[in-house]
Amino acid sequence: MMGTVLDGKAIAARIKEEIRRELAKRTDRPTLAILSFQNPTSEAYRRAQEREAKSLGIDVTGRSADFAEASQDAVERFIDMWNHDKHVHGIFVHQPLPPQIDPQRVSASIDPRKDIEGIHPQNSARRFFARARIGSCTALAVMELIESTGIDLAGKEAVVVGHSEIVGRPVSMLLLDKLATTTVCHVGTDQAGRLEEHVRRADVLVVAVGKPRFIKGEWVKPEAVVIDVGINVVDGRVVGDVEFETAKSRAAFISPVPGGVGPVTVMMVMKNTVEAFKLQQVANG
Repeated sequence: MMGTVLDGKAIAARIKEEIRRELAKRTDRPTLAILSFQNPTSEAYRRAQEREAKSLGIDVTGRSADFAEASQDAVERFIDMWNHDKHVHGIFVHQPLPPQIDPQRVSASIDPRKDIEGIHPQNSARRFFARARIGSCTALAVMELIESTGIDLAGKEAVVVGHSEIVGRPVSMLLLDKLATTTVCHVGTDQAGRLEEHVRRADVLVVAVGKPRFIKGEWVKPEAVVIDVGINVVDGRVVGDVEFETAKSRAAFISPVPGGVGPVTVMMVMKNTVEAFKLQQVANG
């Protein structure tokens, strides 16, 4: 029996309608500032963000920097400009950053009130104490997909493969908030030869490593929920981090690539922008 393929587009459509109803109550509109870098993945994501923002009536401003030539100073100048622009309510910096850019300096330079990825140290600390108002768009998208299955996470074995600041770590915290027994795997786990054993016991498996078909389908526990965050281009096709077909034959639910986490993440960017806009309005009286 094949697992149910989760429809990220349908979930995104539901969230979009919720945002549309929220904005219909208001006469003014939020503005989202986007900093992207000139690589195929980032550009495709930026276009999707701009398309959805336009369809909702959210204004967009942005800059696109050359991946190889972007400098730390230039990136921080853009962010500082948006921090001080009262008409900008949300700031989104695309990942991955070029290797010459320090991600921690970038995170710390964003006004925490406009940080719609929840990466500023202040917002990360609030997430640690389960008090964050705005969190990682991708991590929130992962949780939306998991919740759509109807699974009760309390006591379930959850395994997160990848420990990045915008996916693996925030997802693990959100899973802990739902009382899942959560294990985070990373390069050290793989080097120790223990990745497979962790994956095999996962009732809920979230993979975000950026390596095509890295997780073997035969490792997936029967009736598991599998959420694949990976976006990789292989021979002109977009594939995930999990061997999809084999994994689908074992899992109860699995997210596809494309069409799974991606559309929901874009919509969470919109939702977080609206939330940041509302919080700033309250703060400004």
